[in-house]
Amino acid sequence: MNLRAVIFSRTLLAACLLAGGFFVGSAAASANGVATDLRHLLEHAEAVPVLSAAGEPLYATRTLRKFYVQRVFRAAWVRDGRLLPAAHEFVDWLSRLEGHGIDPGGYHLVELRKRVGAGARATAAELADTDLLLTDAWLLIASHLYAGRINPETIDPEWFSNRRDRDFADLLNKALDSGEAVQVLDTLHPEHSGYASMVKALERYRAIAVAGGWPTVAATGKLEPGSHGPAVAALRERLRVSGELAADAAAEDPEMFDAALVDAVRVFQASHGLDVDGVVGRQTLATLNVSAADRARQLRINLERWRWLPQNLGARHLVVNIAGFYLDLVEDEVSRLRMDVIVGRPARKTPVFSGAMTYMVFNPAWDVPHKLAVQDKLPVLQKDPAYLSRENFVVFPRGGTPRDPLDASRIEWNRLAPDAFPYRLRQLPGPNNALGRVKFMFPNRFNVYLHDTPARELFKQGRRAFSSGCIRLSKPLELARLLLDVDPKTAGTDIDALLAGGRETVVRLAGPLPVHLLYWTAWVDAGGNVHFRDDLYGRDARVWNAIERDPERRAS
Repeated sequence: MNLRAVIFSRTLLAACLLAGGFFVGSAAASANGVATDLRHLLEHAEAVPVLSAAGEPLYATRTLRKFYVQRVFRAAWVRDGRLLPAAHEFVDWLSRLEGHGIDPGGYHLVELRKRVGAGARATAAELADTDLLLTDAWLLIASHLYAGRINPETIDPEWFSNRRDRDFADLLNKALDSGEAVQVLDTLHPEHSGYASMVKALERYRAIAVAGGWPTVAATGKLEPGSHGPAVAALRERLRVSGELAADAAAEDPEMFDAALVDAVRVFQASHGLDVDGVVGRQTLATLNVSAADRARQLRINLERWRWLPQNLGARHLVVNIAGFYLDLVEDEVSRLRMDVIVGRPARKTPVFSGAMTYMVFNPAWDVPHKLAVQDKLPVLQKDPAYLSRENFVVFPRGGTPRDPLDASRIEWNRLAPDAFPYRLRQLPGPNNALGRVKFMFPNRFNVYLHDTPARELFKQGRRAFSSGCIRLSKPLELARLLLDVDPKTAGTDIDALLAGGRETVVRLAGPLPVHLLYWTAWVDAGGNVHFRDDLYGRDARVWNAIERDPERRAS
């Protein structure tokens, strides 16, 4: 039931206002009339299942009430029966919201355009509705720019966000008082250059999609230097449209796979995580034929992920891109060290969260998590009990300590069941240790950390999802040296001597170092190159489905 039908009819309201000496006309409505209508609407907001204005549901219900109570129900966007210039500016700003990868249709835009256009012809009741719609839209988009449109933890059990909150009612009141309602919105989205670069990339890919996209390259077999035919011409045009091939690059024969096309294919392969060989095989062909519209959607998904992050990543911080299989040590938004990494396989996904690294361990022992001991090691031990001594493991009671080792040869492994495994396994430091020579600790509830690995051959793979959740590093000692050199107390530490000693040694960092385990399937590098990757864990679809649904009532 409509709220006004529950409280009073429009006719009765107008009569009461007239009796009170407040004239409400079609050309101009009194401020008192608008304020009275707002007060009655919001005072009785709990009397109806869904608060609405002009037939549109309002999302920021609790914050709306707080906002108008602070103003003693004085209209925010209306003065002397007319909409303020700020209302027109805000609606114009909403129309450009797609630049952030957000559909403005979820913020009353269609109705607001009609109402802002009507202007002075509105009654007090209509202006009250317009005021509510404008405020609701502002509060909602402010919260979405600031902390994301959706809560990732509601759609992904392996995602633990750092969502922030603000007093948006107070923020809007101050913004209106200063005449900067639109300008304030432009300060709420992530300030990181990576976000700004992705906004520009989205603009470009959306323009390509609107213009018809790029041509599909026919599956006519492998295309390589010397290949000739229409498929090569389509490939040339495909790479010209997306920018890997210069727009003015001339070719004597457009159907010939020449050296310039080889270079363009290699650039494309590098930016899409493919084997860089300049040859269009099955995988490169499939990637080429992903549409521009799909790539624009991928950018929108990752812009949303940006908005889930802390506003300040830290002047110096570590970023692990799980889907991109790399780590960056960043200082003032400049990469100091970049390396390949190995992440969790799809059955044991690396979680997404932020932490703070506080220390590193040289010559680490590996205390096998109980779940891995049961799932991974017990089957091996039941087939090959000598595995323990060969790989330098010790066994002790589950409730005991490494000082209480047991004689593993006396344990009947085949009689143990996974749900009744009473032991702890520890792999001692050494060349075969699963953690390699050093591990980097940022204590967290997932028992996930960064570490070296003896399995160096796995870094030759392009799709490096082999771990049980932790992140294996291709350049662990380089990272250790950079982190230690920051602090005069640890600068110049003889890492080689520590390693040669063979003893487990803990070295504390000068201060906490922010670590962000992220999941980007699209990003823009420092050179402005747009990168895309496969959705390793199948997370993009869940984000997109949530984006397509009604916006979460974050501002409520």
